[in-house]
Parts: sequence; structure tokens; C-alpha cells
Amino acid sequence: MEGRPSLVLAPAAVTVMVMLLLSCSWCGGVAAARVVAAAAGTGGGAERHPVVLIPGAGGSQLEARLTDDYRPCSLACRVWPPVRGRGGWFRLWFDPSVLLAPLTRCFAERMMLRYDAGADDFRNAPGVETRVSDFVSTSTLRYLDPNLKLLTGYMNTLASTLEQAGYEEGRDLFGAPYDFRLGGLFALQLLARSPVPWRTANVARLVTLSAPWGGSVQEMLTFASGNTLGVPFVDASLIRNEQRTAESNLWLLPAPGVFGNTTLVVSRAHGDGGGNRSYSAKNMTQFLRDIGFEEGVEPPCRSPTCLVGTGVDTVESLVYGEGGFDEPPVEVVYGDGDGTVNLASLVGPIKAWADSPAQVVEIVELPGVSHSGILNDKSALEQIIRVIDSINLNATSYQTS
Repeated sequence: MEGRPSLVLAPAAVTVMVMLLLSCSWCGGVAAARVVAAAAGTGGGAERHPVVLIPGAGGSQLEARLTDDYRPCSLACRVWPPVRGRGGWFRLWFDPSVLLAPLTRCFAERMMLRYDAGADDFRNAPGVETRVSDFVSTSTLRYLDPNLKLLTGYMNTLASTLEQAGYEEGRDLFGAPYDFRLGGLFALQLLARSPVPWRTANVARLVTLSAPWGGSVQEMLTFASGNTLGVPFVDASLIRNEQRTAESNLWLLPAPGVFGNTTLVVSRAHGDGGGNRSYSAKNMTQFLRDIGFEEGVEPPCRSPTCLVGTGVDTVESLVYGEGGFDEPPVEVVYGDGDGTVNLASLVGPIKAWADSPAQVVEIVELPGVSHSGILNDKSALEQIIRVIDSINLNATSYQTS
């Protein structure tokens, strides 16, 4: 996910959000409406707000089932997987079969979405049904594949840290997995589209971890030549078309209001008269056309606390050679950020909100903490617990270390 060789799968956790609830009556009756307990480390009685963990892109397990309308691209896709569960369901993401080139194609065609112009919505490929299991539970968020815990750990460390602080699965600790292909800044949109009285009555705080408010330059790499997200041995070109169809990826392209006219991508194959062509966030339409993705051209909440990693090399600009966008970039320039999201995206919009007297925003910077590391780094976890404790105590401020 950070563009560096790794044997450990790191999902593109572009938006990990921890939502503190005032009540949980909407959790389907799994939890009591309000939970009163002693907050961990406070030494006294305080109301503990239920916590809902919301994963980022690639952070939810997906299952698929093939119907008679499915038309496989190869014999391998016709017979794989040979063993399927009850009702024909099988693991789609994450499954280690994606590492094998013939099966990578199967994965890509099953993950691909189709845009339905009439309904103005995205649909699965014909013959493919998908689902997200265990909603409300954190079980499918802890590991992307429970059979490969050492390689696919995701939110387990964070969830375990919350449990050590006194939270209990199913009582005041919940998970909200979703189809990340259709997501985006999921929790923010939930709150923005909910009536103010509902937000006031139900949500105590939105705590974000490395949220890409203004998009990420790395998404341009994803659209142009594909991005393996740190998964070894996978040919990026085989999954590029699938990644382009994900509605959520369009949300994550660099925002003009944040990146302005800064050159983000240079192509030596598309300039006029043999020169270079440069792309910024303000000519994204031209970029999408030049990479051959013409169809991609048309695509406030309770006071948040935003935890962001800084000081980690992050893709800031890309230079493509004369081979164009079908080949990897010949030069990658790095800048500040968390390894995935640029500092301008992490902090810029947040500081803009803070200038509004009607919007209170708290920012906790975590030097040296990467985009995926924020879920496992000891100092980051300590800050998350400190923020949650302060919310449970109705504190309005806290000290960072």
C-alpha cells in the first residue's frame, strides 16, 4: 500500500474512522441503548460511549457467489474456486489466490463494477453476487483473511487495545464492514446526510485515522498504471481496469481545492510536439482521458478529532516515460505525509474547517506513523485510547505526547 516491497499485506486503509455513539439503538438490538461503565484508566465512574470501528478501502472482507449469468474469461475462472461454502459463497477479498497470475484475472473480473447510467448507480459484473458478512461485529475487520493472520492483520491490534481498556465486543464495541468499492469517506457522508437532531442524539464524536480529506496523489498511480497495494507478485496491469471501476477510487483523486495547480503527474508520451504533458488536480479530466478512462470523467458533522501520521515518504508526483501509462512511472517524487495520503490532504482541509467558529476540530499529529501503522503503532494506539477516554469523560481537551 505504501509503494514499498512487503510480504505483509497492508490494505489501503484510506479512511479508518472510530465513531463514538451516545446510544446504539440502531445497532439492530445487539447492544443496549446506552452503556454505563467505568472508563478505563480514569479511576472513577464515567459513561462509556459505544465505539463503532469503520474500516477503510480494502479493509472489509468480501464474499462472492456466481450465478448462471457469469461468463468466465478463462477455464481457470470457470472452475475456481473448486470448493465453495453453503449456498455457493466463497471468499473474494482477501484470498491468496490473487497472487497467482491466471487467478488474478478471475479476481479482477469478479471485483469489477459496471455503471448503470439509467439508475445512476454501480452494479456488480453480470453473474456475480457479493456480500459483506458479520455486520456489527469486528470479527471480519481484525484480519482480511483469518487463515493468514500473520500476513493480513488489520484492525485486530486496535480492537484488542480497546478491549484491554475495558470495551467488550457486542456490548460497547462494534464493527461496520461495508463494500469498500462503493464507499469513500463513508462515515463523513453518513453524518452529513443525517438530520442534525439524529446526529446530536446519537453520535458523541467522529475520530478519524489518516483520513484523505483532499484525496491522494497515489490514486493517480492507481488509475494510470494500477496499484498492487503492497500485495507481492501481482501484475498491476491485470487489476488496473478493476480498480478504475471502483466508485470509491474516484472519490480519492486529488481535490483541486487542496492541491491546486501543483504538478502531480508528468507524461513524456502525451506532450505536444514531443514535449511533456503535466497534470494537476485542476486538469483531472484531461488526465482521465489520456489514460484511456473516458468514462471516469463524470463521476458537516459532529466535531471531529483527526489523528494523522506525518513525516513518512509519500508519493507527491509521478513522471511517466515515452512508453506512456501502460508502463510503471520512470520517476517517483516523495514528500511529507503518512506514506499513502499527502500532508496537504491530511491537514489542509481540517485547518480550513478550524477557521470556522462554528466547527471545532481537534488534530493529533503522529510523527513517523504510517497510514497502516496507525492501527498498530503503540504511540498511536495510546493517543486513540486517550481521545476516547476524554470523550467518555466529556473532556473538551487533552494533552498529546
